[in-house]
Amino acid sequence: MQFSFADHTLDIARRELRRGAEAIALEPQVFDLLAYLVQSHDRVVSKDDLIASVWRGRIVSDATLASRIYAARKALGDSGEQQKLIRTVARKGLRFVAAVSTKPCKREPAPDQPADARGEPPPAALPLPDRPAIAVLPFVNMSDDPGQEFFSDGISEDIIAALSKLRWFFVIARNSSFIYKGQAVNIRQIANELGVRYVVEGSVRKAAGRVRITVQLNDAATASQIWSERYDRDLADVFALQDEITAAIVASIEPQLYAAENVRARRKAPGSLDAWELVMRALSHYWRVTRADSATAHDLLEQAIAIDPHYGQAHSLLAASHALSAYMGWTEMTPSLARAESAAAAALQADNQDPWVHHALGCIHVMQRRWDDSVAELELALKLNPNFSLAQGYLSIVLSVCGHPAEAIAAAERALRLSPRDPFVAFCYGGAAYAQFVARNYAESMRLARDAIRQRSDYVGAHRVLTAAASMSGADEITAAALTELRRVQPNISRAWIAAHVPIRDPAEMEHYLEAFRRAGLA
Repeated sequence: MQFSFADHTLDIARRELRRGAEAIALEPQVFDLLAYLVQSHDRVVSKDDLIASVWRGRIVSDATLASRIYAARKALGDSGEQQKLIRTVARKGLRFVAAVSTKPCKREPAPDQPADARGEPPPAALPLPDRPAIAVLPFVNMSDDPGQEFFSDGISEDIIAALSKLRWFFVIARNSSFIYKGQAVNIRQIANELGVRYVVEGSVRKAAGRVRITVQLNDAATASQIWSERYDRDLADVFALQDEITAAIVASIEPQLYAAENVRARRKAPGSLDAWELVMRALSHYWRVTRADSATAHDLLEQAIAIDPHYGQAHSLLAASHALSAYMGWTEMTPSLARAESAAAAALQADNQDPWVHHALGCIHVMQRRWDDSVAELELALKLNPNFSLAQGYLSIVLSVCGHPAEAIAAAERALRLSPRDPFVAFCYGGAAYAQFVARNYAESMRLARDAIRQRSDYVGAHRVLTAAASMSGADEITAAALTELRRVQPNISRAWIAAHVPIRDPAEMEHYLEAFRRAGLA
């Protein structure tokens, strides 16, 4: 059936939209949405109707629905302000308001000649690279102001540049992903043409001094949405806002990619896993931050290295994992740090630009009292990847034990802003708590230590800081309760243990810390 309206023709059988003789490219979901609206032009179509018809009842975000409606309007030369053809009926839904005439199709397309949305045979899919690949499409400017294109393009370009710093992933260059600008192309088609597994898309709407940015991460293989988010901000300093939004998006996308790859790896039998998949499984255990998961991560990473002895990322994660085990007291300090150092050396030889290996070295060095080396390595990790929230959190801890409380607190705040739901968020609060202790702000130190303990009740470092801060503040009841909890989570705690194992650079600060425990009644 063909539907004619205004100067357009919608051919259902051919899945074509034409304006006069000009063919207009439509992404399949946009075509289905438009076809449903046109065929239902005699009534108002609700959001539920669209989801049931176009998405077959699958859960769809408001941002996705809005972007498809916007694309349909744009294809027709319509807009959300004019609503000449597609009208929004407040609190009801949408209605196609143009006069529509119908006629039968002249011929059906040949069943053995598949075509994409542009009427061309689909190209052969590019092979996927050895790392998961991701493409960032140009964000759609939904402001109906061509002058705002620079802002939406800038967001897309900054995300591409930031994701490129994640050396675990293969990111398609801007010039390739931007060929789809202004086109409504199926995500699977884009994935085939660019050879990617994941696609990021989004939109930008600016109005009345505010900007709303929506973004979603899609798995092209299953055509499913992995993650989506909406950011509403006041529009003050455009470039500062662009940097803030980019950092927030990339910090959110990175763990979602790791999680998706881990799910993909878990679908395979253990004996068939390759080195990358073993590393993804190990990473999922690393993020759980428990003694048992740490041991499992070590085993998986050793298997990955056995498959590929020159796999830099496996070595760097192994170094970070052994350093974490030593820091948490799950394993003996000396052998754990020795294994961490050997893994870090192998990682540096394989890829000295991997932020993870420099993060691992920063953790190793602070436990060896190599203070300046620790700060330098963590700062290098952040130079290589400014959105590396884990390294930012550890930098906060190192700066605090080096006696730089103001800088430590700022680093903790950056880490929390980048990844507020991070599994390591307790360490950020713990680092900030000790920094406040160094600054003699005992009440704030206690508050932050409690925040850390709420995140991880077994975080011994936070229990130590809470006990010390309460003791120095003269809160005797709180001190007694905190010391009881500290002894529960760390039965071997003593002032001698603290002096030997807690890395504090300034001897005067170490004495201040030990004095707090002496006042608390710790032997």
